[in-house]
Amino acid sequence: MYVVDLPEAGDTAAVGGKGAHLGELSRIGGVRVPGGFCLTTDAFRQVVAPEVGALLAKLSEIGPDDREAIRTLSAQLRQTVEETPLPADLAAEITARIDGETAYAVRSSATAEDLPTASFAGQQDTYLNIRTPAAVLRHVSRCWASLFTERAVTYRQRNGIDHRTVSMAVVVQQMVFPRTSGILFTADPVTGDRTVATVDASFGLGEALVSGLVNPDVFKVRDGTVIAKTIAAKERAILAKPEGGTEETVLDAARQSLPALTDAQVIRLVELGRRIEAEFGCPQDIEWCLADDEFQIVQSRPITTLFPIPEAADDGKHVYVSVGHGQMMTDPMKPLGISVWQHTAMVPMREAAGRLFVDVTPRLAAPGSRTVLLETMGRGDPLMRDALETVADFVPAAPDRAPAGPPPGSAPAPIENDPAIVAELIESSEASLAELRRDIATKTGPELFDFLTEAFAEHKRVLGDRVSFQAIMAGMEATWWLNDNLQEWLGEKNAADTLTLSAPGNVTSEMGLALLDVADVIRPLPEVVAFLRDVETEDFLDQLPKLPGGIEARDAIQAYLDRYGMRCVGEIDLTRPRWSEQPATIVPVILDNVRNFEPGAAKRRFEEGRQKALAKEHEVLARLRELPDGDRKADETKRMIDRVRTFIGYREYPKYGLISRYFVYKQALLREAERLVADGVLADAEDVFYLTLEEFADVSRSGQADAGLIRERKEAFRSYGALTPPRVLMSDGEAVNGAYRRDDVPEGALAGLPVSAGTIEGRARVVLDMADADLEAGDILVTAFTDPSWSPLFVGIAGLVTEVGGQMTHGAVIAREYGLPAVVGVRDATRLIQDGQRIRVHGTDGFIEILS
Repeated sequence: MYVVDLPEAGDTAAVGGKGAHLGELSRIGGVRVPGGFCLTTDAFRQVVAPEVGALLAKLSEIGPDDREAIRTLSAQLRQTVEETPLPADLAAEITARIDGETAYAVRSSATAEDLPTASFAGQQDTYLNIRTPAAVLRHVSRCWASLFTERAVTYRQRNGIDHRTVSMAVVVQQMVFPRTSGILFTADPVTGDRTVATVDASFGLGEALVSGLVNPDVFKVRDGTVIAKTIAAKERAILAKPEGGTEETVLDAARQSLPALTDAQVIRLVELGRRIEAEFGCPQDIEWCLADDEFQIVQSRPITTLFPIPEAADDGKHVYVSVGHGQMMTDPMKPLGISVWQHTAMVPMREAAGRLFVDVTPRLAAPGSRTVLLETMGRGDPLMRDALETVADFVPAAPDRAPAGPPPGSAPAPIENDPAIVAELIESSEASLAELRRDIATKTGPELFDFLTEAFAEHKRVLGDRVSFQAIMAGMEATWWLNDNLQEWLGEKNAADTLTLSAPGNVTSEMGLALLDVADVIRPLPEVVAFLRDVETEDFLDQLPKLPGGIEARDAIQAYLDRYGMRCVGEIDLTRPRWSEQPATIVPVILDNVRNFEPGAAKRRFEEGRQKALAKEHEVLARLRELPDGDRKADETKRMIDRVRTFIGYREYPKYGLISRYFVYKQALLREAERLVADGVLADAEDVFYLTLEEFADVSRSGQADAGLIRERKEAFRSYGALTPPRVLMSDGEAVNGAYRRDDVPEGALAGLPVSAGTIEGRARVVLDMADADLEAGDILVTAFTDPSWSPLFVGIAGLVTEVGGQMTHGAVIAREYGLPAVVGVRDATRLIQDGQRIRVHGTDGFIEILS
C-alpha cells in the first residue's frame, strides 16, 4: 500500500514517526488534527531505494567525523532522489486525494524519527502552503531527498543508525492558517518538572518560533493556573502568501506587544496537552496552531532530553541523590551492572536512565537527620549540599526516629591509632576474596546464582565491617580536624593536603607509581617500545616474547595486571571491560611514562612527598608552639597527623577489595553466559549485560532468552548516554545541581571545590576517555570525572580539574597523595575549557583562571 489516509496511519514502519503520531493524535477524542494522508515507506522503497543503493553502501563505510566525504555523498544522494520521477500510477493516487482549491503542508516522516529514545526533530524538511497538485508531487521528492541532508546523515551515524534501514514516508495535510502558533511542553524542558507545562507562542506560522526569528511569549502552568508569563515584543511573523509558500512580515507596532494567547486559552491548551501526554504515556513536545479560536495539533513527540524519574512505591514526594557523583562515575551502567550493585549495596538504590539514586526523603524530613545529611554531603560536595538545601522544604517535616549522632568532623572515630588494625583489615579482606575465588570456580547453572546470594551476603559483611568503617572515618575526620583547626589557629587553608603526601598503604596511589616501575623495565628495550607504539589488539602480550627483552616486558606488565587488572574506567559497572580483559588500555600510559620520566621515578616521587609531609609537620608544630596554649595545640595536632597518616591510605582499600570481588563475579557470570551461547540460548555472551541478575538466572534455569528484550535494552542504553544525571532528582522530575554561593572567585574564573592545595599554570588537556589521553609533563588534566582507574595518569600531570568530585572522592585523595593542585566539581569544565588552552589552577582557593 502506497497511500494511507491519516486516521488509518499508525504503523511507524509504514508511515514514519511523524505520520504514526499524527494518526494516533487524530484518533484521540477532542484533539483536532488537520486532515490529510501519508505516502508510505513502500513508495519510498519502490521509487528511491533502487536508485541510491550503491551510494548508501559507500556511506555506510564512512566514519561520523569524515565531514567532507559525508558532504559529498549527501549531495549526490539528494540530487539522485530529486531527479527520480514518480511512477504515473503513484502520482495519480496522490493527486486523486488533492483538492485544487486547498493549500497543503508536505512533511517528511522518517522511520527513525521521533522515537522514545531519540528525537529527530528538524532533521528532515517541511514545505508549507503548497498550492497545486504538481507542486505537491515535486515536494514529495524533496521530502524524500531531505533524508540525506548532511545534518541528518551525521546524526544517524552518531546514533548508530544504519542508513540502509531508514525509510521515508511523507505526510500531506491541509494547511492551517493560524492567528497564533507555537510549542507546548507538557513538562518544563529546563528543570524537568513534570508538574509544570510550558507554552511558547507567537503570531502567524510556527516556523518563526522554530527558526528563532522571534522571541515567543512564554507561559508556565501548574494545576490549571498560569504561574508565570513573559510577553515578548514579537516584531516579525511568518505568514502564508496567496500564491503559495510563505513570507516574513513585520507586525504592526501596536500588535507586537500584545499577548499571543489569553490565560484562558493557555490553560485550555495545556489541558489538551495533558490528554495527549496521557495517551502517549510520557511528556510531550507538541506543535499547535490556533485558528478561529480552535486549537489544532500538527505534531507531538516525546521530550527526549528529560531525565527519567526513578520508580517509587507510592505517589508521595521523594528526593533522590545521585550515586554516580559520589562514586565518580556518572556514565550510564548496563542492567547487569546496576543489578549487581543493587544486590551488594549497603542501602536501597533505585535506577533511572542507567544511573543509581538513593532516596533520602526520610533523612531530609527529620531535623536531626537532615543536619547530619547536609553536613556529610557538604563536607564531600558543596554542590550536593546546596542542591539538597534548595529542595529541603519540598519534603514534609517528620520527627526524628532516633538520635542523629554527632556531625562529621566533631570528633575522631573511636578507634585506636594502630597501623596493625589496617593490616588486619586488609588480611581479612584478602582471605575472604581468596575463599570466594575458590568456591565460585566450580559453580555453574542455577547453582551459581544460588551461590551468589551467599557471596553477596559475605560481600556486605566485608563492606560493612564496623572496624573498617571506623578506620575510614578516622582518616577522614582527622583530615577535617587538621584543616579546620589549622585554618583557625594558623590561618592556613587545607594544610592536610601537604601533611597527607605519600601516606602509606594507599593502594590507588601505589597503582600509579607501580606503572612507573613497569616503564622502567620497558624503557631500555627499543624493540619493545616500538612494538607497543603499534599495539591494536589484545593479544600483544603473547607476541612480546618474540622480541629482544620481550619476556621481561611481558612479565612486568602481567605482574601489574595480576595486582591491578580488575580495574577499569567506570569500574563500579561490573560489565565494563577490565584491564586484564583489555590490557592494551594501559599501553598508552606506559608509553607516556617511558617518554616523560627517568628511571626510578616512582621511588623518588614517593620519597619526595614523604619528606615534604614531614617538613610540613615540623613547620606546623613549631608555629603552633609559639601560640598561646601552643603546647596543647601542637600535641593535639601531632596526634591528628599520626592518625591521618595511619588511616587515610586505607580509605582507598575497601573500593579496591570491592572491585576485586566484582571481577570474580564477572568472570563466573561470563563463563555461564558462554555456556548458554554454546547451547544456542544466547547469540553473544555479553547479551547478559542487558539483563538483570534475576533475569539472567531465569535464562540459566529455563534455557530460553528474550532476544527482543535484549535488543530493546541495548537501544535504551545507547540513548542514556545523551542524558546528564543531576546531583539531586525530585519525584516531580525537577533536576537540581546546586550552585557555589561564594564571593571570593575572580570575575571570569570557574568556581569549584578545592581538594588539593597549590597553584599551577599549564596547558589544559581535555580528556573524556582515558584511552585517548596524550599527556606531556606539566599538562593539567581536565575531565568529567576520575575514578581510581585514572590514577596512573596522575603521576604525569601537574594539576587536575574535574566536573564531578568531592573532598574524599578517589581523585581528590590521590591528587593530595601526589601533591597535585586540584579543583573538582567545576560545572561544565570540559565545555568551558578548551583543549590546549593555558589555565591556572588554584587548588587552595578552589577556582580556575582561563588565561589568554
